[in-house]
Amino acid sequence: MSNTPRRHPIAGNWASLLLPIREDDSIDFEKLGEEIDILIAAKVDGIYSNGTAGEFHNQTEAEYERIQEVLAWRCRAADMAFVIGACQPDPIIMLDRLRRATVHKPLAIQVILPDWWPLTNPEATDFLKRASEVAEGIPLVLYNPPHAKRVLSPTELGEVCGPCPSVVGMKIADGDDAWYAQARAHLSEFSLFIPGHHLATGMKQGVAAGAFSNVACLDPRGAQAWTELMHRDIDAALEIERRICAFMDDYIVPFRRDHGYSNAALDKLLAAIGNWGPITTRLRWPYRFINEQEAVRLRDRARLIMPELFAH
Repeated sequence: MSNTPRRHPIAGNWASLLLPIREDDSIDFEKLGEEIDILIAAKVDGIYSNGTAGEFHNQTEAEYERIQEVLAWRCRAADMAFVIGACQPDPIIMLDRLRRATVHKPLAIQVILPDWWPLTNPEATDFLKRASEVAEGIPLVLYNPPHAKRVLSPTELGEVCGPCPSVVGMKIADGDDAWYAQARAHLSEFSLFIPGHHLATGMKQGVAAGAFSNVACLDPRGAQAWTELMHRDIDAALEIERRICAFMDDYIVPFRRDHGYSNAALDKLLAAIGNWGPITTRLRWPYRFINEQEAVRLRDRARLIMPELFAH
């Protein structure tokens, strides 16, 4: 990246809080607490709630409130960094979630751009300015994933977020060398979080600050060790990345490409393959989830291809 200082030092391997869903579609809050404790014990750089895999789009406001309370209480007690996702496609509900998140004093709050009708650049900036006011000084991270109604280029992200000093980071998909060149040119002041299985490449490019990581879904301790390896031996980390990507391409992506499962279904499959906590593959209705037997089938394969992630 350029010598432009980042707006905030937020970085590293961040683990997604996945919802343990019972057969009756209710959230098992006892297991949610167990999951948080396991992630804290794994010493990840941070935990974040209400990403796509946290099913932010499919919970009541009372459930939203309770999820954040459980996360904040446990993380504060353990001195663990946490980010709250206030994401919601409706801008009014999202601002209300953001307002309620501020009482927990997270390291940052994640938002998306309202997306029933895609925003223009000026509308997006207006929204982020309003969100910044509601956040009361807590930094914001913009989540603009590939499945957003409108995916902004690095140039567009710079135009939209530049006038909003509270926006300190972005969770986005990366791209080819041309994309990385654009990111260096237009986004050097932001902490960029790219897909977890590309993190070593993003670090070598001098662009990525970290990942809200699908690799941490697979194994939080392994993802943390791999992230730390990047600072000591980037070539060794890149060799592991090559095998992680091969595993994803050969065994995980086909569930989305060929069978239509959601990204949240894939992340929960990864967690079930890793088998590190009380997370099953179950998603909340009406979304289909992958049969748990597929996770059992892939466990040995994952450990054979990526032994470093499970060597702890």
